[in-house]
Amino acid sequence: MADWPFVEYQSLASPEDRAAFAMGPFGPRITKDDFVREGVPVIRGVNLVTGVLGGEFAYVSEEKADEVRSANAGPGDIVLTHRGAVGRVSVIPHGRGFSRYVIDSAQLRCRLDRTRAVPEFYHYWFRSEAGRRSILAQASAPGRPGMAAPLTSIRTLRVPCPPLAEQQAVADVLGALDDKIAGNDDLVAALHELGLAHFDRAVESDGSVRVAVGSVVREPFRGTASGELDVPGGVRVIDRDCIRDGQVSVESARRVPAQEADSTRMLRRHDVLVAPAHGGGPGRGARWTSDAAAVADARLLAVRFAPELVDPVCAGLAVLRAQPRIDAAAEGASRQAGLRETHLARLELVLPGPARRPALRAALDALENRADEARRESDTLAELRDSLIPHLMTGWVRVRDLEAAVEGAT
Repeated sequence: MADWPFVEYQSLASPEDRAAFAMGPFGPRITKDDFVREGVPVIRGVNLVTGVLGGEFAYVSEEKADEVRSANAGPGDIVLTHRGAVGRVSVIPHGRGFSRYVIDSAQLRCRLDRTRAVPEFYHYWFRSEAGRRSILAQASAPGRPGMAAPLTSIRTLRVPCPPLAEQQAVADVLGALDDKIAGNDDLVAALHELGLAHFDRAVESDGSVRVAVGSVVREPFRGTASGELDVPGGVRVIDRDCIRDGQVSVESARRVPAQEADSTRMLRRHDVLVAPAHGGGPGRGARWTSDAAAVADARLLAVRFAPELVDPVCAGLAVLRAQPRIDAAAEGASRQAGLRETHLARLELVLPGPARRPALRAALDALENRADEARRESDTLAELRDSLIPHLMTGWVRVRDLEAAVEGAT
């Protein structure tokens, strides 16, 4: 490793804030009853899944956020998960998202001294193998992992402290890749919404038809992979946290050994994944549009339409539009059973009439092909970023040696 000194993380704390390192509020200070439709977003573990802050937020009022001001966070703050999925980390970006957040009780917020530390550099450090290992070493025994003394554990971590200019250079080159990935994500989301708009117009025209899911599917099935095992190179497991805004994020998927993945239930292109309402939030649904090897988590239901009976793309979009009715069906199920295959089988879908389908499918295929291009580019960029992080964090490989490669990729 280069001659970068290592220091205690707490030595980089902002001197302007006595609570530069702070945990989320405990107990009844924030409950589900405090959640509102709009307001100050609450950062939970689900919002840190990919390493980039995002996903569906819960919200509290401005007044409630004021009550827990020590748990407030803003641009440049680093947020780490200390209970549950220990090791998740993100930095709150500047100029994107919200100017104010509240962290929940499983998160810890770090506010650094900008004259000595570039927050984005330390965000990537904790995403490196060495940085992540240093966090996980503080976790308790298996079960529901957590840190016995989160603040002390995080404050006393040993972290590299290169010159500020080197920190900024590393953050800039890795950030350029993440910015391009974020741009692709925005494009894919916009294409998805455009596809839904095309579908809605076709359904609203004359000749729309109604069919029950059970009459046009092979058989709704529940995913089989469970547990928290994450094996490099294994088969991806798509769970609820992977489904965001009608899309599937494979970057956040854990992996299981191939022998643990039921080969008869591998996902196929055009399968629809359904997660019912959970924890006070709405249900989630997404179409699987990849040919990559993956299975669904045991808590998801997958729907595979019979192409000789119905257009699987149109039917898949119809399922997404029916999510509120799926949630209503799940509310009547027992907590143990959750959403059953029979609930989906009885669900009635509204589909465009036969005359509208050829033109609609051509438009949807064009949008999906463009989205696939963006996803493939993002996969390549993510692989490049992940391959660069360990080299840049050792200090042996300098940013100037990599700038041309990164500029070519972005």
